[in-house]
Amino acid sequence: MSDKKRYSDEELEEFRAIINEKLALARRDYNAMMSQLAHKEGNSTEDTASTYRSLEEGNMLQSREELIQLAARQQKFISGLEAALVRIENKTYGIDRITGELIPKERLRAVPHATLSVASKNARR
Repeated sequence: MSDKKRYSDEELEEFRAIINEKLALARRDYNAMMSQLAHKEGNSTEDTASTYRSLEEGNMLQSREELIQLAARQQKFISGLEAALVRIENKTYGIDRITGELIPKERLRAVPHATLSVASKNARR
């Protein structure tokens, strides 16, 4: 890689636009999940035969747990994107936190919240 120590302001603005777009989608999806969780309480099984009611309640509980896990993962993704915006403001975005070298642009475009290059990530394993 080159001797470049950080991405230029123009490059950082490109990454900011990518991150803001992903952040808007991630927040939309998170809000939809939370809305779905809030409305699941209203689904009643009172008019269902007892055998099917317990099956339905079990399925609803499993679906709810999966949705909670997805929402938690989405919240972590949102936090990662928000932290990336802070790194852009600090002009430290795109710098591998282990090697101090620039993370390739292709990786940052695919995983804009990345703090490690693929090589550093694989070396940690």
